[in-house]
Amino acid sequence: MLRKACCVFLALAWVASANSGEAIRVVMAQNVWTEIVKKLIPDFERESGIKVNLDTYHEEQLSQKLSVEFTAGTEMDVFVTRPLNEGRMFARNGWYEDLAPYATGDAEYDFMDFTQAARDCTNINGVQICIPTSNECQVLYYRKDIFEAKGLKPPRTMDELKEVAAKVTDRAAGFYGVLMRGQRSPLVTQFSSFLYSFGGDWFDRKTMKATFDTPEALKAIDFYGMLLREYGPDGSPNMNWPQMQAIYQQGKGAMYIDASAHYPMLTDPSKTDLADRTAVSLFPAGPAGSKPYMVTAMAIAMYSGSKHKDAAWKFIRYMTDKPRTNYAQGEFGYQCARQSAFENPDGIRNFPKDLAAAIAEEGKTAVGYDRPTITGVQEARDILGEAVVTAMQGGDYARAARIANERFQGILDREVR
Repeated sequence: MLRKACCVFLALAWVASANSGEAIRVVMAQNVWTEIVKKLIPDFERESGIKVNLDTYHEEQLSQKLSVEFTAGTEMDVFVTRPLNEGRMFARNGWYEDLAPYATGDAEYDFMDFTQAARDCTNINGVQICIPTSNECQVLYYRKDIFEAKGLKPPRTMDELKEVAAKVTDRAAGFYGVLMRGQRSPLVTQFSSFLYSFGGDWFDRKTMKATFDTPEALKAIDFYGMLLREYGPDGSPNMNWPQMQAIYQQGKGAMYIDASAHYPMLTDPSKTDLADRTAVSLFPAGPAGSKPYMVTAMAIAMYSGSKHKDAAWKFIRYMTDKPRTNYAQGEFGYQCARQSAFENPDGIRNFPKDLAAAIAEEGKTAVGYDRPTITGVQEARDILGEAVVTAMQGGDYARAARIANERFQGILDREVR
């Protein structure tokens, strides 16, 4: 069906392709999207006349593998990249080809169809370093059977979130109102949505001054820590998403706040019987509104040293255009970054309606980063997360935030040298 829908345009566009017989090398991660791309490569090769030589590596190995090859000099044309992890380092080293001239002048490709958050996430200093392939945002999962039994509605504000958590928590019975990441570094991702919704941010991008101790940031730190301290499991500071997700799957939690991409794992019938009792809602609004993160975890880029740039772009364009996006999302449930995919019946045919609606709505107000957008991001996560853990433990979070802000400023000062 996909081939019938797309073949006419592509056949006309490439019938006399100057790239016929040309070969490109593509390096990708071993994940769901790569498996989808593998299914599409034969059609691409036949329609374009371009041969694709595909190499795949484990996600945790890919960044280092790319760095080694680029440093040594390599024959590569297209590669998968994680813009929030290695984007700034790769951009600083000049390894990305600017894709704006290719993408923005193509009306049929419709680059503006990618969400604003996704476009922001993949653009560094005005350079379009890559094209988004995945998209995920923070949503609120909840037990609709429990909510119905207690006459509750999904919380739309932070105040309502606290009220609902208080009403459903039964610590004596080992049942918790809210489950979220509590471990120092991993929690930064989920905390970011609270930070933005309370009106805060990590730092001022114009002055490069850390802002983690502002009144807005302190309120967010206090609120996040309070939720897990009062309504979350004991030992939350030692729990990442796998532990929190397992507690939810065991039927011991009313709400689970984490990435939209977690839905298939969270409702996996081999691990839980809660799939039919799990619903999805928007991230609650704070004083600054509902501002969840929406990030591009994976994207596809062109190597600046490619000797086959026209052919490389044709591959990137093909795999990220609207028909292929609808195919990846509609057939395989892979959450993509085009807004239209959540409005097209083909793009959401295997998606729960409430999840698709939440993602589409959050795309209008989301923030395109879920951590400080700097090269030293891991060091920063450890420092900033510590202040939130202090709040979780009932400690002097304001003092911890001031110390974290000073240390974080040191990282920012290194960034601008």
